[in-house]
Parts: sequence; structure tokens; C-alpha cells
Amino acid sequence: MLSTQPALAPAPPARKRGFEHVSLHDLWAIVQAGRWFHHLPQELSSHLQHIAQPRLLAPGEWLFRRGDAPCGLYAVARGSLSISGTAALQENTRTALLTLIEAPSWLGEIALFDGEPRTHDACANTACALLQIPIAPLREWLNAHPQHWQPMALLLTHKLRASLIALEEQTVLPAPQRVMCRLVRMAMGHEQWAEHTRTHRELAVSQEQLARMLGLSRQTTNQILQELQQAGWLQLRRGKLEILDLTALKAASLSGDIRANC
Repeated sequence: MLSTQPALAPAPPARKRGFEHVSLHDLWAIVQAGRWFHHLPQELSSHLQHIAQPRLLAPGEWLFRRGDAPCGLYAVARGSLSISGTAALQENTRTALLTLIEAPSWLGEIALFDGEPRTHDACANTACALLQIPIAPLREWLNAHPQHWQPMALLLTHKLRASLIALEEQTVLPAPQRVMCRLVRMAMGHEQWAEHTRTHRELAVSQEQLARMLGLSRQTTNQILQELQQAGWLQLRRGKLEILDLTALKAASLSGDIRANC
């Protein structure tokens, strides 16, 4: 669903806020803890590390825009990216916030396979540290080692599964359950960590962003979050949310009833 909020101009590039001194080794240590990378064949993982380049973004800085030529495959190591699209409605331009991508997720794999322009906008939601894998040398190496195309395809299947689940929830679940399911997935890192018990306590998402991702009004989202806070499961912070009881929140997301799990 398209947001009723007008499109915002990106903030001007700014300082990367402390990521300048993060080593490539530190970035890879985070990415290697991801589920997909953790299970890669040694030959493929070694090649990705060999050709990777660090990329730093300030808050509000674009990684790429819809229609841009493919420039790389990316792994998020620090911070988060917003993935969005725009549409012209009469004389206004509206934005649809699809998701926020955090470590250790990857993006850009669609263009690796089809070579077509970018399908959506990717912008730094916070200061970000990424690893960029240039597409041309990666595609050339994969063509010379075709057995490794299958692990790359798993990136697509993971995204497709997640997209179908999100589409189903958007279609059939009531608003409170949609909010809880999204919060649980974000707290669990969208199940991208190899260590399945790894979770986030603080979510770098505002109430406005959450509402836009779920196609809900700001008022409805705030009311649901207030109920979750009263239940003692989360704490509302400025520009972010803190999960206090993930177990209870997960149980309520399955039943769809906040009061029954209090």
C-alpha cells in the first residue's frame, strides 16, 4: 500500500558517524555470522571476500535509485537501509516503504541474475557500513565456476519466501497481529543469523516507518504499540522501539490476541 506521505528529498551526505575506522575484518566478522554466508562453499566465500570493497553511507544517503544500472551485490554489516518505491498519483509523488534491511542481510542479487536496472530505491536509514561485491567480476567468476550459481540463487529464494509471507500477512491478518509479526521478525533479524537464538533488543524503526511498511495509519499503529507497551512487552523510544519480552510478543503474534497473553 502506498503511503499518504509526500516523498522526501534525501538528506545531504554527512559524516559516517564513526564507521570510518571500522576495519574490513570487523565488517566481515558480522557478515560471516549470517545464515546464508555461513553455509557457503569455501571457494565461493573466499572469492567474495577477495573482491569485496567497503562502502560507508551517512544517514539519508542513497545507495542506489530505481532505474539505476546494477553496481554491485551488497552485504549490510552496520546500520540499516530503507527499501522503498515511488509512484506518481495525479500531481503528487508518493512513497511506499517496503522494508528496512539490517545486518547480516544481502541485497542486489536480482540484478546479478537479470542485469536489469534497480527495481527500488535503497537509502541509508541510519549510518551504514556495507560490503560491496562488484557485479561484473562476480558474474565473470561465476560463469567460470557455474557450480556456485546455485548458492547465489538461494539469496533469491530466501527473499521470495519472505515476500510471500509478508504478502499473506498484509492480506489476511488484522492490524494488531500484523504489527506484532513484523516486530518479531525484526527482533529476530528476519532469521538471517546463523545462530537462530540471536536477537535485537533495540529496533531502529520509528512508529511512522512501521506504519508505512504495514500500510496502516500512524494513529492505528501508535494505538497498537501503546497496548503492547502497557502489556510490558516493549518500550517506545524516540525514533526506535525496545523489545522487553520477545517470548510474550512472539506468542501473541501467533494467537493474534494481545490481552490473552498478558
